[in-house]
Amino acid sequence: MRVVIVEDDALLREGLVLLLDTSGIEVAAAFDNTGEFLAFVREDRPDAVITDVRLPPTHTDEGLRAAVQARQLHPGLPVLVLSAHVETGYAAELLADGKGAVGYLLKERVGKVAKFLDSLHRVADGGTAMDPEVVTQLLAHRRDPIDALTAREREVLGLMAEGYNNATIAELLVVSDGTVLKHIRNIFAKLGLPEDSGHRRVLAVLAYLNGKR
Repeated sequence: MRVVIVEDDALLREGLVLLLDTSGIEVAAAFDNTGEFLAFVREDRPDAVITDVRLPPTHTDEGLRAAVQARQLHPGLPVLVLSAHVETGYAAELLADGKGAVGYLLKERVGKVAKFLDSLHRVADGGTAMDPEVVTQLLAHRRDPIDALTAREREVLGLMAEGYNNATIAELLVVSDGTVLKHIRNIFAKLGLPEDSGHRRVLAVLAYLNGKR
């Protein structure tokens, strides 16, 4: 896997480079600004991008904007966003193209190396990886069609948002794979996602995230 890092905090950037190198993941490039990053991806398509949300010069949402532009250059480019704070609208904006391959984690999660690397691999494989704190805050602010879901269906959708597959969800909830599949089918039906909509897991997660915007 070839990964590009975009992070203006030198300590964290070099830490990520070292972490990935020692984990057998190639760091194709590491930048502290979006200009050099976008110039790179115009010439080369990495397997995944890890980027901060807030980058120079304004330290608002430059990293997010650059990630969206990079996905326009390379549709479906896997992007794992790191943020110091929970900002659910950013996660929803990245998911808006319905292609998946998006992650949104708090920076503190990097210290939990195994879980961080698992999230990176899930995103690189086309899945999603939403920070549990994002999911927790969303569950506390639902006032939309998601309310039609049962408590267990919300649990399942929350775990889908974190990026877990059916087998892992079944293990975490101590239920059968068939039970998880039944819950997921109910979720798709209640959210109005037809059989031919494609990427329904991504669309379900997007519906989940959009309620906070």
